[in-house]
Amino acid sequence: MNYIWDLVIRAKRNGADLRDISFVPARVYSPYMELSHTNLNASGVERTIEVNPYYRFFDIFRDLFDINNEEQVELREALFDLVIHFLANMDLMQGMNKREYYIRFILNDMHSGVYGERIKRRLELFGREEQEVIACNMLRLYDTGEAVHLLRDTLVRMFPRSTLYANCEEKDELLLYIGQAERTEAKEKLELILELFLPVRFDTEIYWGHHFGILDVDYTMIQDGIALY
Repeated sequence: MNYIWDLVIRAKRNGADLRDISFVPARVYSPYMELSHTNLNASGVERTIEVNPYYRFFDIFRDLFDINNEEQVELREALFDLVIHFLANMDLMQGMNKREYYIRFILNDMHSGVYGERIKRRLELFGREEQEVIACNMLRLYDTGEAVHLLRDTLVRMFPRSTLYANCEEKDELLLYIGQAERTEAKEKLELILELFLPVRFDTEIYWGHHFGILDVDYTMIQDGIALY
């Protein structure tokens, strides 16, 4: 990690709250690096990060930490922490396009309860990248209305062994084979996906560990391992 945005991305992936991280001006630093780590090979994110303020932001900080100025040190360090947090956030935003902004808005709405308390609670069961997949597919749903296709796409991404079958000859029915044991967390994840993407006209049958039998498909015709349909 060399730049503050490297550190912020890693902190977010580790689930850290950026408000718990403090940036302080480094007393000893390399002129070729923005961050001044004690351990260059550290994989975690420390609570206090030393930053070389002159690496990219010389125009902002050149007068703030004059070596001859020993007044208001605490105030200047607090201001430094606030400005670096702001600049780090600007770094992250600069790499985003319009679609990524929309995905962030959807995720913020889900986390703040706009989609309901049940969605808000169950969304926390997913990792950060999984949450972005869900929000991306929600945006695609608003654009295209292809609910069944996006239900299948989301299912496969969250449950890689899953398969979705549509039975629309006699009634609107979807058969969902998940391909793993039924556990509380997995069940709640599936319920969130169905709540967001399942069209209201469809009934569902869910098969967790055992597949229903399909003639001429060997892996579904396992003795003592066939679910009834």
